[in-house]
Amino acid sequence: MQEGDGNGWVTLPDGSKRWGLYGAAGLLLYATDEAGGGHVLLQHRAGWTHMGGTWGIPGGARNRDESPLEAAVREFREEVDGDLDGYTVLARHEHDLSVWRYDTFLLRVPALTPFRAGNSESEEIRWIPLETTESLPLLPAFRSAWPELRADLCASPLDEGEHENTGTTGTSGAI
Repeated sequence: MQEGDGNGWVTLPDGSKRWGLYGAAGLLLYATDEAGGGHVLLQHRAGWTHMGGTWGIPGGARNRDESPLEAAVREFREEVDGDLDGYTVLARHEHDLSVWRYDTFLLRVPALTPFRAGNSESEEIRWIPLETTESLPLLPAFRSAWPELRADLCASPLDEGEHENTGTTGTSGAI
């Protein structure tokens, strides 16, 4: 994991803690198989991590000088080994707790590209069919966001709010 100035815990008014001094962000990749079935790329979190053993999305703390999308792409590239090119940003979800925020970016990729764990934070990286995602032991925050995330993935594939990235930088600009 790359060390950054955003690493650290934030304590919320209710006493619970969240990782990321400047908030956190992650990517939820979506692709369809040959039959048109939708899949999401999920991370099986290593047992030693916070909420280890659960499934969620690659992501982590934002650094002071990063946009949420830049942080999400950086974290993805730290945790996942594989080619993240040619994506389209479908939507952005903000979970704003006033003193801390998590941004989830929904990205469509052209195919079920092979990915694998990129560091020790992941036990496994796997494409999961949409219809079986809820059967996994999901990270609690991801489980609570899943109905809305899934609805957005199943909505019309392209709209005016989307941005494409066909280059190699992994960012599609500010959203």
